[in-house]
Amino acid sequence: MKNVFLRIIDGELPCDKVFENERILAFKDIAPAAPVHILIIPKKSIPNIVSVGKEDAALLGEMILVANQLAHEFHIQDGFRLLTNNGKNAGQIIDHLHLHLIGGKQLGPIA
Repeated sequence: MKNVFLRIIDGELPCDKVFENERILAFKDIAPAAPVHILIIPKKSIPNIVSVGKEDAALLGEMILVANQLAHEFHIQDGFRLLTNNGKNAGQIIDHLHLHLIGGKQLGPIA
């Protein structure tokens, strides 16, 4: 069974897309934690950060470059958070690697 991100990638579910190329899709989070909350996902199925292989290094680098581009487009380049959760104990809900680009308000420290 496909997870929700694969269904979005395949066009089976809608999203509020803000970026797409052959390898990456970025869209607004449906439950935003801040005024800007964008999910950046690889189109390649990678369950989490510990599943990343050496062959994925360029893809992860490109995801960070996309985050940088979107931070500028959404005018949050002076203060944003870029994070990923790894595993259920860290709060990962969907087993598909994704980055959260969060900003647009004062963000407190992470304990």
